[in-house]
Amino acid sequence: MLKAKDIFTPGGFPSYTFVNDHLTAKHQVLHDTIDTGTMLISISGPSKSGKTVFVEQSLGKEKIIQVTGAGIDSIGILWTRIFDQLGIDIPTSRSSSANSTNGFTVKLSASGSLIFAKAGAEGSASHQNAQGETLTFDRPTDYLQILINTLKELDFVIFIDDFHYISRNTQTEIARQIKEAIRQGVTFIVASVPYHSDDVIRGNPDLRGRIVNIDFSYWNRENLKKIAELGFNALGIKHDDQLSNSFAEQAAGSPQLMQQLCLNACFEHDMREQQPAGTNLLFAANSFENICRRAVLSADYSSTVEKMLEGPRVRGSDRIRYILKDGQQGDVYSLIMRCLANDPPRLTLRYDDLTAGVRALCNGSSPSGSSITGACSHIAKIANDSANANIIEWDNESEVLNIRDPYLLFYIRWGDIFAN
Repeated sequence: MLKAKDIFTPGGFPSYTFVNDHLTAKHQVLHDTIDTGTMLISISGPSKSGKTVFVEQSLGKEKIIQVTGAGIDSIGILWTRIFDQLGIDIPTSRSSSANSTNGFTVKLSASGSLIFAKAGAEGSASHQNAQGETLTFDRPTDYLQILINTLKELDFVIFIDDFHYISRNTQTEIARQIKEAIRQGVTFIVASVPYHSDDVIRGNPDLRGRIVNIDFSYWNRENLKKIAELGFNALGIKHDDQLSNSFAEQAAGSPQLMQQLCLNACFEHDMREQQPAGTNLLFAANSFENICRRAVLSADYSSTVEKMLEGPRVRGSDRIRYILKDGQQGDVYSLIMRCLANDPPRLTLRYDDLTAGVRALCNGSSPSGSSITGACSHIAKIANDSANANIIEWDNESEVLNIRDPYLLFYIRWGDIFAN
């Protein structure tokens, strides 16, 4: 019997709830580029917008060698992660010293047997295995040739997800070697968030003209609602339009968050498995709030949001506090955060939205426009430094505040951050 967790799969591949009506053109571009060969595919889109699922569904997991950019601080680490997935063992010395190595590399022969080759002594990369032993490798460029020899005749695609997490210096070396690899028939896909979509080009300007870009954006409400329709139908549950509309609104363009809300709706109503025919799931304010509070447990931004509320360290006199219409008090940082928490959920707030929202909260005097824009700039820096990622952008020229992660917005709205 199907279970709700098999149908709604936040963070996993949505076998029953995959929606791709709006991705047809992107699928075609992806396959045409792979068939053409000698082109790098760059996929950019906001966090939680479905980039990884798109690649997996388009190509099939069995054809993808997927690695994440997180923790890659040398070219050698990238190649060894790829070799690990291919099942290729590379003999190395095991020691606590990064300078100790026997300097061997390995490649596959045509028959599938391993061929060992002595590497040179220039350069090194290190990798820590599951036992905590430090493995050292000579000459990262040797790994590139092994990779090319192994993969150029095989139907595999190397998918580097979260390329923007890789350090800039390492990005430069990877981009240089990717150019040579794609020239010799190895297919690469790199995925990044929009504001880092050109990282691979900056790493190697020679790749310009050798890259095909596939851009993603957040999903619209109608496509998000299809997730609920497919999933609840598979479970034999009839749901009303108000419920799917409300979930789609709260998901703020994120299919992953939509999956999370639908799954928690099943948990909240004890519908963990397929239901008898005629089972109804209707919108109710109390249960909807409970569902959102369940879902926010998977979107913990508590420490980051706490710092955003506090603002930068005060020098000299304390900040001005304003009287709110609900009787509470708050400074300009608290007021901006309350604007972000207001209905309807919005990932983008322009200057007029912010100033109007702040005034509507205040009973009497309110912060000046310059105070609001200055606070927005500080909030963005505080949030990005705390999360070690660009989760908020303040465009000072256009005076627009953009939230880059729907889970952050969801946490601000449902995380009880203003509780006394």
